[in-house]
Amino acid sequence: MAVKLKPLSKQVMVITGASSGFGAETALMAAQRGAKVVLAARSGAALQEIAQEIIAGGGEALVVATDVAQRSDLERLARLAVERFGRIDTWVNNAGVGIWGTLEQVPEEDMRQLFEVNFWGLVNGSMVAIPHLEAAGGGALINMGSVGSDRAIPLQGIYSASKHAVKGFTDALRMELEHRGAPISVTLIKPWSSGTPLPDKVRNYTGRRPKLPPPVVDPSRIARAILNAAQHPVRDSFVGANAPVTAGLSNVAPRLMDRLSEAMMFEAQLGEETGNSPGNLREGGGEAHVRGVDGSKRPTAPIAEAAMNSPVTASILAATVLGSLGYLVLRRR
Repeated sequence: MAVKLKPLSKQVMVITGASSGFGAETALMAAQRGAKVVLAARSGAALQEIAQEIIAGGGEALVVATDVAQRSDLERLARLAVERFGRIDTWVNNAGVGIWGTLEQVPEEDMRQLFEVNFWGLVNGSMVAIPHLEAAGGGALINMGSVGSDRAIPLQGIYSASKHAVKGFTDALRMELEHRGAPISVTLIKPWSSGTPLPDKVRNYTGRRPKLPPPVVDPSRIARAILNAAQHPVRDSFVGANAPVTAGLSNVAPRLMDRLSEAMMFEAQLGEETGNSPGNLREGGGEAHVRGVDGSKRPTAPIAEAAMNSPVTASILAATVLGSLGYLVLRRR
């Protein structure tokens, strides 16, 4: 069954993790284009700031303090959205947390808590959303993955594991919905590093300030990818030229990518000495900022934009850089 999605100006959109980063940016951009937005996160005060900005600009927004690790919170979120706006056309599972540290450093209870948010929050959000999207005559389910869905990242091992799990769940759910003819588009967004406040919000065991590996893309690009998937059925959407290249090389030359990661990705993710921090693993971060100190607004070349959503282009790029990357690795040995 072909899925027909509404223009943003006629949509009701639920966004989890909307208190900061590209969740907040998506809400702001969607409202600017006429969508009615439902903002969900643990930090109600931060959500109110985002909502006030939307309302001041003439938009409509509903704030629902939500812990996605609690199924009952997600059910309440959907119920209040329908009570206020009548239906749900797009549901964005964006809430997530991060941990910096080797797998040997991170306690099991922290690993489990990260999965409660990143994986089970997304699973339960999807299950809650599906009947509402069908009741609206069809809609978009958009799940937030990562380049870490395709490539494990050292120092972010349990985060990468959660995003691998998100990819497996999303791919299986898409096939099952298509098989029974459900009018729901299922998209997995897979960004490279985005300049959000993430480094200052993660649980940190490294003793050094977490840092985003470059090149850092502007959060508005992830928001645009989400809004595109809300209006046009898309299977996977890479954001940032490095994302599809990294995914492609991980399939073509996994051991080469291991060596590159071992050589480059540790220092690339660590800043100055600062000590460890609890981050927002168990409590909301409480700020309403879209961008962090590592934010960037670098322009994107046309070939990089083409690579985002084209597996063919991504494969060509991967093959093109494979030789040069191999040469660099050999030189470092």
